Amino acid sequence: MTPAAAGGPGAAAKRRSDELWTAVDRYITDRLIGHDAALEGALEASAAAGLPPIAVSPPQGKLLWFLARLQQARSILELGTLGAYSTIWLARGLADGGQVVTVELNPAYAEVAVANVERAGLADLVEQRVGPAGEVLAQLSRAGEGPFDLIFIDADKKSTPEYFTAALALSRPGTLIVTDNVVRGGALIDADSDDEGALGMRRFHELLADEVRVTATTIQTVGAKGYDGFTVAQVTQAA
Repeated sequence: MTPAAAGGPGAAAKRRSDELWTAVDRYITDRLIGHDAALEGALEASAAAGLPPIAVSPPQGKLLWFLARLQQARSILELGTLGAYSTIWLARGLADGGQVVTVELNPAYAEVAVANVERAGLADLVEQRVGPAGEVLAQLSRAGEGPFDLIFIDADKKSTPEYFTAALALSRPGTLIVTDNVVRGGALIDADSDDEGALGMRRFHELLADEVRVTATTIQTVGAKGYDGFTVAQVTQAA
């Protein structure tokens, strides 16, 4: 048992770090994002419906909005809607005439998400798909949909390499593919970890290292969501 697990000095230090990271996120949110009724309402409705509190943080959400704006994205694909907090950020970043296609496995979560998107006044910009992400990706490919300008992968972590490979087939040179929760509290490099999410992210990074069609980097993050990170990949060659 580690000191942190035993409630010793390591655990106390971790609590202090988590509290500091959360306080800094709150400071950034208060000053650079501010009050937003639609976004806060989405979080409140998600909590009331019992959805897990795993949506991106407000600063992370605004980063997604920035990336959509910088891409001048008219077509965005999101894997992992949850309660549509990130979906709202992405939809707000769309170029005129654009659309977000968002995919959620859990029908109950999708129902909450649809209501949150409607309350945010974005229903015309968001198409909700329900089902396993892998199956929906295959359906999109068979239907000839895409290419997408921006793809946000935030679904089950163990399957991220497969999602990324499928996302490449729905991309074009210049497409950005953003993948969340890739560091897993440092478990990404823990050779003894048996966490399926960490193992999936290790396979994902191995895939990226060999994938000649993209250029990518991973950024570690700390904040209200703890210690994690995200990967940004740009497609440089046609699939």
